[in-house]
Amino acid sequence: MRQPLPTVPYRPLPLAEHERQAAADAFFHEMDARRSVRDFSDEPVPRDLIETAIRTASTAPSGAHKQPWTWVAVSDPEMKRRIRQAAEEEEKAFYAERASEEWLNALAPLGTTWEKPFLETAPWLVVLFAQRYRPRPDGTREKHYYVPESCGIAAGLFIASLHRMGLATLTHTPSPMGFLRNVLGRPSHEAAMILFPIGFPAENAEVPDLRRKSLDEVSVWFEG
Repeated sequence: MRQPLPTVPYRPLPLAEHERQAAADAFFHEMDARRSVRDFSDEPVPRDLIETAIRTASTAPSGAHKQPWTWVAVSDPEMKRRIRQAAEEEEKAFYAERASEEWLNALAPLGTTWEKPFLETAPWLVVLFAQRYRPRPDGTREKHYYVPESCGIAAGLFIASLHRMGLATLTHTPSPMGFLRNVLGRPSHEAAMILFPIGFPAENAEVPDLRRKSLDEVSVWFEG
C-alpha cells in the first residue's frame, strides 16, 4: 500500500462577504461574455501565453491525481494544413452521411459547414489528448480514473484562461478524431478529445446572438 502524500497548509484568499460576491459577479460577467469564435486574425500569439493556459488547465482536479492529459500545441503552417485537410475530410463525411437530420437541424442556426479555414488561420492549434492509461517501463499499464471528467474540467480551465488573456477559441470536435493521433504522432493510449484553434478574433468577427439558459433552467435546490 502506497504511503499518503505529505500535506501542506491550504488557506484560500480571505475575503469579506461583500468582496466574495463582487469577485463572483465579476468572474460570472467575464465568462458570460465569452463566445466560441470561428473567424480568427492571423496576428501572432506568443508561445508564453499558450504555455500559461496549459499550465492553468493542468491545475484541474483529476481522478487519483493521475492528470490524464497531454496538450499538443501546433503553430507550424504545414502541420496546420495537414490537420485542416484531414479534419475537412471527416467533416464532409459527417455532414453528407453520418449526421442525423435532427443533428443537422440543431447545427443549422450556427451556420457551420464542413469547411474549417480557421484551422489554418488561427496562429495556434492545441489538441487535448486524454490518456486512458500510462504505460510503465516494464510494459504493464497504470490505470487512470475518471479520464473524461478530469479532462473535461481541465478543458474548462483552459478556455477560461484563454478568455482572460483576450484570446478566442472554439471547441472543435470533428467526428471521428482518430486522424489527429496519426497526424501528430501520438501513442495508442492517447485519444484526441478536443481541438482548440486559438488566436485573436478577426477584426470583422461576428458570433451568433445566443441566449443562455437561466439559473432556474439549469439548477435544482434542496435547502435546509
